[in-house]
Amino acid sequence: MTKNLDRSRRESGARVASNDDTQRLIAASQRLAAEVSRMFASEPDIADRHYWLETMVNHIPDYIYAKDLEGRFLIANRATVIDNGFEDMQDLIGKTDYDLHPAEMVGHMAATERQVIETGKPIFGMEERAFVSKGYERWLMTSKVPLRNKQGATIGIVGVSRDISDRKKAERLLLGQARLLELIAKSTPLVDFFNELILMIEAHQPGIVGSILLLSPDGRHLMTGAAPGLDKAFSASVHGVAIGPKVGSCGTAAWRGEPVVVADILSDPLWEDVVDFVRPFGYRACWSTPIRSYQGKLLGTFALYSREVGLPSAEQNELISMAAHLAGIAIERRQSEERIQFMAHHDALTGLPNRVLFDERVASALQQARAAGQSVALAFLDLDNFKLINDTLGHHAGDELLRLVAARMLACVRKSDMIVRVGGDEFIILLTGLPPDSGIVTSRLEDIRTAIGAPLVLSGRSLQVSCSMGVVCYPDHGQTATELLANADAAMYRAKEVGRNNLQLFDAEMAKKAHERLLRHEELRDAVARGEFLLHYQPQMNLKTGRIFAAESLLRWQHPERGLVSPAEIIPLAEETGLIVPIGDWVLNEACRQNKAWQEAGLPPIVVSVNVSARQFRERNWVSRVAQALEESGLEARYLELELTESLIMQDVGAAIATMHELQALGVHLAIDDFGTGYSSLSALKSFPVRRLKIDRSFVQDIPGDDDDKAITGAIISLAQKLQIEVIAEGVETQAQVDFLRASGCHDVQGYFVSRPVTPAALAALLA
Repeated sequence: MTKNLDRSRRESGARVASNDDTQRLIAASQRLAAEVSRMFASEPDIADRHYWLETMVNHIPDYIYAKDLEGRFLIANRATVIDNGFEDMQDLIGKTDYDLHPAEMVGHMAATERQVIETGKPIFGMEERAFVSKGYERWLMTSKVPLRNKQGATIGIVGVSRDISDRKKAERLLLGQARLLELIAKSTPLVDFFNELILMIEAHQPGIVGSILLLSPDGRHLMTGAAPGLDKAFSASVHGVAIGPKVGSCGTAAWRGEPVVVADILSDPLWEDVVDFVRPFGYRACWSTPIRSYQGKLLGTFALYSREVGLPSAEQNELISMAAHLAGIAIERRQSEERIQFMAHHDALTGLPNRVLFDERVASALQQARAAGQSVALAFLDLDNFKLINDTLGHHAGDELLRLVAARMLACVRKSDMIVRVGGDEFIILLTGLPPDSGIVTSRLEDIRTAIGAPLVLSGRSLQVSCSMGVVCYPDHGQTATELLANADAAMYRAKEVGRNNLQLFDAEMAKKAHERLLRHEELRDAVARGEFLLHYQPQMNLKTGRIFAAESLLRWQHPERGLVSPAEIIPLAEETGLIVPIGDWVLNEACRQNKAWQEAGLPPIVVSVNVSARQFRERNWVSRVAQALEESGLEARYLELELTESLIMQDVGAAIATMHELQALGVHLAIDDFGTGYSSLSALKSFPVRRLKIDRSFVQDIPGDDDDKAITGAIISLAQKLQIEVIAEGVETQAQVDFLRASGCHDVQGYFVSRPVTPAALAALLA
């Protein structure tokens, strides 16, 4: 494609050079006008001059001619005579363009000549379609000047026209390429992009038909991507063709991984198995080349068909290369988007739907059950002693166990049911379309529990794993998804309490336990009132400089009896009670105060990150609260970063972007936290005024051992770079992870590799 673009630029350079062309045409026109005028004078050497002039202009490939006041040809060079269908100039003299060409074509040109005659002013560098096509669309750049006699009176016009068809063609190709790149950037559907690409090439090369075939998921077949000009029956027959060493041009090109040029389909051995089928369609030549990704992976093929026997020209070869390259970019971009979209709705480890997708579908499932008078069962499932397996056999064995469990559960449910991985070793099972009979529900869920408990081999060890399951039924145990989940969670904890490896249906006793949970809510409210919270800070380091440039503030609860309580226990309680807002305000103010204190102590200035909850972000006066925290602490806004989650932003994209712009106006930095675990469309992401994406630790923890995590992490880094957004990886613990991230272009890291979360005093020591 680079060669093609270079060539296009050279050809389009004619546009820049057109000023020079115009000047040359001006000079030539003026000289010719002077010579023609002198021809009418009775000078002794006029015959010689006439011969010299005629010889000179007849060797020029441009059109050169003179006309009288009525538009009749007075004189013309050989190029003009021949292209108008004559052998001798005398046959052309006296005729007008109306005598030679259709009136609708001549009208505009005649008007410009009349303008030159009436005003006496020349027209230079005018672009117009040629009357004579020569089998392709031709464009001329024409200049016309008044033809004057010795007394200075206008007696006609002199015209000079140059063929600029190649330049116009190159300009259209360059504009077409720019248009196609714009379509890629706008995430245009692939079929629409392919059609526009092929139609552009077909317009550039009349008589040629384009086709794009895509590699099937199994990597063994070619599927129709687009072929707007190809015969429908022929295109349908190609769809699903197996690739191989002797399967026409495209199937063979995909098999070999190199271009395959067939000059004559009817005689080439690559086509002999299907030649009788192809013959009626009239295709005689087919030139195919593989479409590849940036890394060289085969994605499909691009081909041009011709009804004439022959090899592609150099220009056609360049077009094929350009088209295959652009198609590769578009396919790879779409695959990356689809991967990110899938990642937003599915668990990266097991491939199961995640909580985001569950939340989208559960409300619809309840509504349908209500309308049909059916029951919906919801089970909260937790694997027993999973931590012990992780600790004894390692995280890789734990991950493999989760994948096996997910596969076993999927084998036990219908397509209409849903298995969701919530996180860690917790799953939600949603069974829909059930009769209102708890016996059927428990029977089906016991089948799932039995399947999970079947013997398995893990890291060379034979073992069995059990699970604890809490079950609720709609409408008996709740009317909303929130109620059902809370009660299923309570039933699951009851299953743990009575010895694990069992199923518990929600009942009144569990409601009592839920009451105890409310008591913990009250305990948290007291903690807010007594100010029992403090902040620890986890440093963020730049790998290039080795400097700690920022730190994330992390909440801790100094419980009077249980000691330090982590955010994992605090945040869910705070979210349930609404206390997340006052707690979040305290974190914001304390982080700003502490950062300013470090600066006043003479420590190098750093940015402090503060996590923002969805509840906080939706507060009407949230931006003013941030401004107030900065003002009261005296901290400059550029030293504060607010971390927002994807799911938070996507709840109401329009309102979120408006709030983000207000925060940006304060000078505060914005980051998207845990990127890849939530959902954000690429079209929305590019409009977010964020400085950084934070790659979630779940994608980093198995690097470099897990190829999928490497691919996802690399895709996120590449996406951030293209959107000109900084990127930082969380949960970095090993040198191998650091090496991969550095090689992939991510130079900011956070995790145990740098430091665990530390107290303000400890971080001050690190900075000093």
